[in-house]
Amino acid sequence: MTKRQLKLGLVLTGAGGPGNHNLWLDPAVPADASVDIEWYIAHAQKAEAAKFDLVFIVDSQFITPDSPPHYLSRLEPLTLLSGVATRTNSIGLVGTLTTSYNSPYNVARRFGSLDHISGGRAGWNVVTSGDAGTAGNYGRDEHYDYDTRYGRASEHVKVVQALWDSYETDALPRDRGTGQFLDPGKLHALNHRGEHFSVAGPLNLERPPQGHPVVFQAGDSTQGRDLGAEVGEGIFTHAATLTQAKAFYDDIKGRAVRTFGRRPEGLVILPGVGVIVGDTDEEARELERHYRSTDHSFDQALAEFGRSFGWHDFRQYDLDAPFPQETLVFAENSFRTGAQRIAALAAEQRLTLRQVVQNSLQRAPGAFVGTAETVADRLQEWFEAYGVDGYNIHAAHPAQLDRFIDEVVPILVDRGVFRSEYESDTLRGNLGLPVPGNRYEARADAAVPVGV
Repeated sequence: MTKRQLKLGLVLTGAGGPGNHNLWLDPAVPADASVDIEWYIAHAQKAEAAKFDLVFIVDSQFITPDSPPHYLSRLEPLTLLSGVATRTNSIGLVGTLTTSYNSPYNVARRFGSLDHISGGRAGWNVVTSGDAGTAGNYGRDEHYDYDTRYGRASEHVKVVQALWDSYETDALPRDRGTGQFLDPGKLHALNHRGEHFSVAGPLNLERPPQGHPVVFQAGDSTQGRDLGAEVGEGIFTHAATLTQAKAFYDDIKGRAVRTFGRRPEGLVILPGVGVIVGDTDEEARELERHYRSTDHSFDQALAEFGRSFGWHDFRQYDLDAPFPQETLVFAENSFRTGAQRIAALAAEQRLTLRQVVQNSLQRAPGAFVGTAETVADRLQEWFEAYGVDGYNIHAAHPAQLDRFIDEVVPILVDRGVFRSEYESDTLRGNLGLPVPGNRYEARADAAVPVGV
């Protein structure tokens, strides 16, 4: 067996995502980074030179004037990644597409196309859209409720995967001698009729190079964890401590095995982390305090605070009164799990609204802050304790990304914890994930059954 090695992704949020409203003021960050394809290509090439597994593009489709700069104007993920694909060779290309406001046929075609364009490096981050306001952009008066969103997501992913199997491997002989382009017996209509979708098929695109683009998922509610355990091959999450990371890791992999009959190595768990490197541990902590105080103000945090609560405006409340628990109703079809945690902590500690918002700014010291050696030690510790399979590194201040790549990654390589060369030119190959068999081919090692 090959030695287990950690995986690395790079999260690209251009001019600054949530909690980084003022990142774009850093002179090293182009103010229009979020719509500059050359900025994305340069970062993908930098990550590829360091042998990262993937770059990850987050997305949502609803904004307010209080959204962070990156959200206010950014490129559509698959269009962006198709451009990046033509200027890179080995790094994975993972983009977010919602199952709530896309049809399975369209998603299957778009990600199948990206997989062909990139030679087998596409990954789909499955989301159900937490921003309830998205409904209004798609002709709906109300956002789907939680159970409907996750029911649709489960069916949606299975339909997409079935569409990727429309063509058997050798269905297109393209034989000029015989004049045969297609073997019609190896092209399969789907004729799916389910609770949420009806899709005839077949897909008008031959099977992707990876068989199926890699399916990623991020969700911390009960429904979200079940969806990840059922269909996720890569799981994006967050964890403040090793104890939290290991609890999530064990839970998701346990659900995958017990409930869905999967193998635990069929999922890789990649929490998103911020890394700050200094010449000393004390200097790194001072940089952390500086970034937190300058990248996000109290007024910006208060304006953005309502996102988990369906973008309810908390500026209308008395800041020094107890946190308004009645606002939980606005989170019912939004980011409900996060909102419930906020409200529960406020009730338990009897916090005012001001204190809750200040807490969002004054987070606990990060786990991955210190000298390059300190950061490498902590990354390795979490990995070897089976709290993670790797990390999604947030690209914030360019100086810090450079220090991570130039100083931390070589330590991990020297220790044998991270690769020195790619194992494969496909995302699946580098993540150590199997190629799923085509459900229509008579193969003993098929990873998926016939039918959705």
